[in-house]
Amino acid sequence: MENLPSVQVQDPIKAYKTILAEIIGKRPSGTRQRLADALGKHRSFISQITGTGYTTPLPEKHLSALFSVCHFTADERLEFMNAYDLAHPDKTSRVEDLRNLRHISLTVKDFGNDEKNRRFDEAIAEFANRVSGIFSENQGRANEP
Repeated sequence: MENLPSVQVQDPIKAYKTILAEIIGKRPSGTRQRLADALGKHRSFISQITGTGYTTPLPEKHLSALFSVCHFTADERLEFMNAYDLAHPDKTSRVEDLRNLRHISLTVKDFGNDEKNRRFDEAIAEFANRVSGIFSENQGRANEP
């Protein structure tokens, strides 16, 4: 295993935030901005989800984008998910579930209104989830792509 942060923190949310901050700190300049762009958030949100001084937890729905944008190694992902599972035992996806996800990024029109942008982003995400569900249902059928 590579040198991963050794976290001895009582608060389980602080534990995974410490791991996350150290991983992102090892990534190239601009990673925080790319992550903010992928999540459709401002950089201040990235500071909140990586800063141990903030109580803001990392929403589970952002994990696949986080792993994709930050290029977690298998060891980093495992250590992070172990800490995340401890902090959120009732909500968390398992590492196995996340292996079947991928993140895509789109450039779309800015409506100049945060509420409209949020609703548009949610509609696109809902559409993608529905379409991926349809393709998942068809996986067992031999002649379909």
